[in-house]
Amino acid sequence: MTPLSSLSPQEQIAAFEKHASTLQRIRDELNRLIFGQELVINEVLAAILAGGHSLLVGAPGLAKTRLVSAMGTVLGLEHRRVQFTPDLMPTDILGTEILEEDANGKRAFRFVKGPVFTQLLMADEINRASPRTQSALLEAMQERQVTIAGEERALPHPFLVLATQNPIEQEGTYPLPEAQLDRFILQTEIGYPDEAAERRMLAATTGAEDLTPQNVCTPADLEEAQQLIRMMPIGDGLIGEILSLVNALRPGGAKEDLLLWGPGPRASQALSLTVRARALLDGRTAPSREDLIALAPAALRHRIALTFPARAEGHTVDDVIRELTARIG
Repeated sequence: MTPLSSLSPQEQIAAFEKHASTLQRIRDELNRLIFGQELVINEVLAAILAGGHSLLVGAPGLAKTRLVSAMGTVLGLEHRRVQFTPDLMPTDILGTEILEEDANGKRAFRFVKGPVFTQLLMADEINRASPRTQSALLEAMQERQVTIAGEERALPHPFLVLATQNPIEQEGTYPLPEAQLDRFILQTEIGYPDEAAERRMLAATTGAEDLTPQNVCTPADLEEAQQLIRMMPIGDGLIGEILSLVNALRPGGAKEDLLLWGPGPRASQALSLTVRARALLDGRTAPSREDLIALAPAALRHRIALTFPARAEGHTVDDVIRELTARIG
């Protein structure tokens, strides 16, 4: 694949227009399959374009699994699904070495790859597995490799994790550790569809309409779009607003009295990339403060925690973030 940086300005503009058009077709196809969740689809696509992993949080039955499955088909990615359960073991995800004996009686170990060796891994109901199993994904999500029996094994490229999670208040769930939450570039909250969307859903899913996902692009197209995101210019003023927002949620910041901990540098990186991805999704050549305001909750809500007194007073993470982003607007 030719690096976009080696193309002439005219060729880069042509690449931008091509990918903006492709992304619109991707959005149209996903909105045909998933009803009433346009904002959710945009956030997940922004995470993928930024090359990051995404965590989808919502009650059962809100099409989280269907969205992730459809995303793999539409983007042309090899994808696998792991249903997380309390008895799931790390080897069920990563793979294991088995001892085999050939016809001559010679024994040797053979590595059997787990489902993590794919381009798009759906970690379904990730918070139903034990913390030990959840942590098996840490190295894969950060380094795009796994270490089995002391040997490092590279994962396919691109490698993306789209995890679904039920609300942690539900019985039989284990909250994800902060170190793993920080590896998700965005956490998207999925709400119930409105009445109009649910009416369309009923007509489509209980009738004869074909809701089979259709492929729109290839992994090479996706990787080129990811390159384009990193080449997109971002103004110093917007960078300053990102840093001011993140610093306000750290010790010594404007909301220090409400917080147990604040976001690290990954939060700033996540915002810098995803605001550009959102601009490309809208067909714009540069991000704006509106992109920052729109994506700040998804990029920050899983990277901060409120103190007990703050929660007792009725504060929520999203309310704190919205109050800060209101000052940006």
